[in-house]
Amino acid sequence: MVKVKSTRIESIDILRGLVMVIMALDHTRDYFHYDAAFNDPTNLDTTTPYLFFTRFITHYCAPVFVFLAGTSAFLYGSNKTKPKLFKFLFTRGIWLIILEIFLNNLNWTFDYTYSFIVLQVIWAIGVSMVCLSFLVFLPKKIIAAIGFILIAGHNLLDGITMQGNSISSIVWYMLHQPNGFPINDNHYIFLGYPVIPWIGLIALGYCLGSLYTRGFDETIRKQWLLSIGIVSVILFFVIRGINVYGDLTPWTVQNTTAKSIMSFFKVSKYPPSLAYLLITIGPSLLFLYFVENIKNSISDFFLVFGRVPLFYYFLHILVIHIGAILGVILLNDNWQKLLNISQNPIAGLARQGYSLFTVYIVWIIIIVLLYFPSKKYMTYKANNKNKWWLSYL
Repeated sequence: MVKVKSTRIESIDILRGLVMVIMALDHTRDYFHYDAAFNDPTNLDTTTPYLFFTRFITHYCAPVFVFLAGTSAFLYGSNKTKPKLFKFLFTRGIWLIILEIFLNNLNWTFDYTYSFIVLQVIWAIGVSMVCLSFLVFLPKKIIAAIGFILIAGHNLLDGITMQGNSISSIVWYMLHQPNGFPINDNHYIFLGYPVIPWIGLIALGYCLGSLYTRGFDETIRKQWLLSIGIVSVILFFVIRGINVYGDLTPWTVQNTTAKSIMSFFKVSKYPPSLAYLLITIGPSLLFLYFVENIKNSISDFFLVFGRVPLFYYFLHILVIHIGAILGVILLNDNWQKLLNISQNPIAGLARQGYSLFTVYIVWIIIIVLLYFPSKKYMTYKANNKNKWWLSYL
């Protein structure tokens, strides 16, 4: 067996690996759950508590992914000059945007004509990383202040909406309002991840990296993680309870206790509201606090996925999509017709879908299948640090 050599911080990789495993649950649901073709899992009129919280738990994925991208950027640049860090972040950000447009959209749709392009989390990380490449020249206190302002203040912009395909409208769609626009008669772009709060989040993640520098006192680091995590969770309940600011959609008392709880936790992801980020990043920091010194077979399992995030991300979409197609072919005699009934390939596959219980079973099978190539690539990457191009994959 080839020995894996790594100086990476295990707690960070374990958290990243955990949320990426959870992320696969949401994407498996997209392709395999029958209800995914017809209803929003957070629609209180049609959802169930099990379905709602299956969706809610996956809310942790994107913010943790972006937040830790900032932390990793700080650690990567801790022994490099600012110009070298700028070059890496800028070029890697552009590379992620290219991958989002051409590879990720192809994986999601198998549409080689790219008639409908959706810019999602990889796009958001790419743009945020480009912005962070300029921010790194500022003092960390200024970077932290910018991050707080963008996250805490962006909901003030919720009332500003634009329509149409003008340059100003498209720029606003990129910044704060999810929307789309046609490129021509045959091609359409949808901006699903407006970037203002994501830029703020990656900036704060970058500042968190200072807690993990070599020689930093572990006790002090854990005190910070515990304190910020607890305060974030408390602030979520306070802000959400006051119900005046912090989310695009206020919660309301429903006709059942379960629905009222779901309404309370139905926070906005597009763009991520202040409440959304408090209830996702806060518990994530608490997780980092508790997992700091844990080392066992379970942590090692999640560590694998956390050390090859980009490789795993693109591979898991491809495997889930192929799996959904195979399910239609194997279980339907008229599969050729079924695979061509919908312009939306995801909805078309989900229309032939299965129960939520089956979705969980398929998810577990997919994670097990992905573990082996992910571990092999992790080993290769760890033992070939001299190959610069691996840092982009």
